[in-house]
Amino acid sequence: MPYQPSVIEPRWQTWWDDNRTFVAVEDRAKRKFYALDMFPYPSGKGLHVGHPASYIAGDIVSRLRRAQGFNVLHPMGYDAFGLPAEQKAIDEGIPPQISTDQAIVNFRRQLKMLGFSYDWTREVSTCDPAYYKWTQYIFIKLYEQGLAYQIDMFVNWCPALGTVLANDEVIDGKSERGGHPVERRMMRQWMLKITAFAERLLEGLDRIDWPEATKERQREWIGRSEGAEIEFRVAGGDHVIRVFTTRPDTIFGATYLVMAPEHPLVAALVTEPARAAVLAYQQRTASRSELDRQADKVKTGVATGAHAINPATGEPIPIWIADYVIYGYGTGAIMAVPGHDDRDHEFARAMALPIVEVVTGGNVQEAAYCGDGTMVRSGPFDGTPTEHGVAKQRITRWLEERGAGRAVVTYKMRDWIFARQRYWGEPIPILKRDGAVVRALTEAELPVVLPEVASYLPTGTGESPLASARDWVVVDDPVTGQRLERETDTMPGSAASSWYFLRYCDPHNAAAFCARERSDYWMPVDLYVGGTEHTVGHLMYARMWQKALFDAGLVRDDEPFTMLRHQGMILAHTYYDAQQRIVPYAQVEAREGKYYRQGTTDVLVQRNEKMSKRKGNVVNPDDVIRQYGADAMRVYLCFLGPLKDDKPWSPQGIEAQFHWLTRVWRVLFDDSDTPRVDASEPSDAALRVIHKAIRKVTDDIDRLQLNTAISALHVATRDLTALAARSRAVLEPFVQLIQPFAPHLAEELWSAGLGHMGGISFVPWPIADPRYTTDEVIAIGVQIAGKTRGEIRIAPDASQEAAVAAAQASADVMPYLAGRTITRVIYKPGKILNLIVS
Repeated sequence: MPYQPSVIEPRWQTWWDDNRTFVAVEDRAKRKFYALDMFPYPSGKGLHVGHPASYIAGDIVSRLRRAQGFNVLHPMGYDAFGLPAEQKAIDEGIPPQISTDQAIVNFRRQLKMLGFSYDWTREVSTCDPAYYKWTQYIFIKLYEQGLAYQIDMFVNWCPALGTVLANDEVIDGKSERGGHPVERRMMRQWMLKITAFAERLLEGLDRIDWPEATKERQREWIGRSEGAEIEFRVAGGDHVIRVFTTRPDTIFGATYLVMAPEHPLVAALVTEPARAAVLAYQQRTASRSELDRQADKVKTGVATGAHAINPATGEPIPIWIADYVIYGYGTGAIMAVPGHDDRDHEFARAMALPIVEVVTGGNVQEAAYCGDGTMVRSGPFDGTPTEHGVAKQRITRWLEERGAGRAVVTYKMRDWIFARQRYWGEPIPILKRDGAVVRALTEAELPVVLPEVASYLPTGTGESPLASARDWVVVDDPVTGQRLERETDTMPGSAASSWYFLRYCDPHNAAAFCARERSDYWMPVDLYVGGTEHTVGHLMYARMWQKALFDAGLVRDDEPFTMLRHQGMILAHTYYDAQQRIVPYAQVEAREGKYYRQGTTDVLVQRNEKMSKRKGNVVNPDDVIRQYGADAMRVYLCFLGPLKDDKPWSPQGIEAQFHWLTRVWRVLFDDSDTPRVDASEPSDAALRVIHKAIRKVTDDIDRLQLNTAISALHVATRDLTALAARSRAVLEPFVQLIQPFAPHLAEELWSAGLGHMGGISFVPWPIADPRYTTDEVIAIGVQIAGKTRGEIRIAPDASQEAAVAAAQASADVMPYLAGRTITRVIYKPGKILNLIVS
């Protein structure tokens, strides 16, 4: 038969399931390898081709490691709590439990259709009570360690969505989902004390193999700063304003003080003439997200009319409020030194406030000088150098002696807001009375299962829809004997994803979230693959939970992911007409290298953009597999480019890879579909082709350079075809090299073409023979003064003298050297010879 993926692929997927091929079992005699993909949210829209672009990398490495003798754990599950399912319940009346289960069925079907070597016996769904029982259990452990607490704080509140939003969910004062207005509101919130792990989160980055850019993002997010906390007494009163600064050596240049508009002391110190302006400014600020406030290039603010005493000079300085200062960052107030801070300088210029130079080095009236120099206008410290922190240390000690300051270390990151006022999330296992916590539930009382509710609509009061389920909320507590109420806030989506990698190690354990011997065997994750959108949030939270579980003695390792790699997005063609309106695919035709609307002569603009249903550019893997097969899609997604890069999808590109797989088929089968395999001795040329391919493909998979591995297989296919290779000693390793990328085709070739039984997945991976991986003679170009004038054939490791001699003897090169002297030689063995002549 010809190559028919529609016949081959379902058959082998069934065979894998029936034979439990990829089921992982602990075997301490074998080296383990844990490959993990960031699990998907099971949207009702199903997968698009961007999902497998991430999952294929982990699958290829998993298949290689199995063949190399590793015991591989490669699981899959679903990050199933989330706002879309709840919104669907609000809009269509379908309970989230039902719509999520339906989406999971479709996701599972599509993932199996793609041939991923997942251990499906370990599948988890975070909205399954058997799973979130243990999310609740871990929350209790955090609470017992003092890491979960409640506090009144300002949050991004969206009345329309009826929940608190994270900063990155607010854009230009509106919710990312739905574009609803967002306001700043004081609310009582559950928090997790991630700041308690700040130093360990920083230190751990030095022990893991992650992209440096990701590590740097986490370092920036943690934002460790060494400096001083200084007290400014409010003139004419008893209030004290504390500020943190990394530049205590500039305190003599502090000419005003700025507080966050929401700082609780503002109401107490504002003067009556300024009260109306301050209130109006506070109301305006309340509708803006923190990100928007910090991004403003134009500085705004209002004077409170109050003054503070600079503890260094004893002079009064005005107190302002401005939205570039955020309550919750540091102390919510700053000492402003416009001469030596860019942001303070901009504000001082805008408000006509004084700018004083206290460190030499620049014209501070024109721009802030932020470098080192010598202290001036600083009383007893004049002439002190600021280099190497000398002045900082002296000033800080001086302030400590005066009772006005102390040395401190602070962090930019803040504790994790751990509550949502929505229905579709894990109930927080806490009992309250009159809003105050009475106790956390015991393990025996878990899980706290979500009740049925009459309405999923936000209450508008700050309570979640759970508050309406009074029979569920009110509890006659057998422990205290009191009538108590359940917490009605639910956990954020990031809760379940902060530990799911542990549950995969022991997914059916009803007595523990993961038996210690199981996590000791499988953890940490050896390869974690996912998008850069999780560079900070999810990855930081998962690291924090792992460290908390480590501290509780529940896991051995304090870092969950040894190696992390990111995948780029798969972009798709979006077409726009002259009025910038999106034109559906069905109305587009290509000719003469341009794109037209069908039936017209309008030339369209094509852009590569993120796939979205709104833009009509989503590529459904069902359609692709129906036409070309899963193996062709897998190979094409690898071939598109480096894993970390964004890559455009092209129908022509996948067709080319389908044709390549057809050529692979023809390497083993003739036109009558008879296997071309025999037991003959392979030629040296064929051995050279296959062993070079073994070395290249193995190395490239190890480095996740999957596009160049596919290129090497293209070359091997071409050369083996040209050599009419028939030897089993060559064709067997060739099929093994195909297996990680196109597993269905490889299984068929291994069984029907090579006559083997039992599948290919665990056949030992071929090892390159160094005798055949180095060419005896290669061709390299010869340049004269930078222009190619011919080529020579020499050993790859030939010396420079031998290469020059070969060039001087070459008929092509000789005329360009006649009558000239070689003054310099640039030689890269195996690549190029460049002769500089005079």
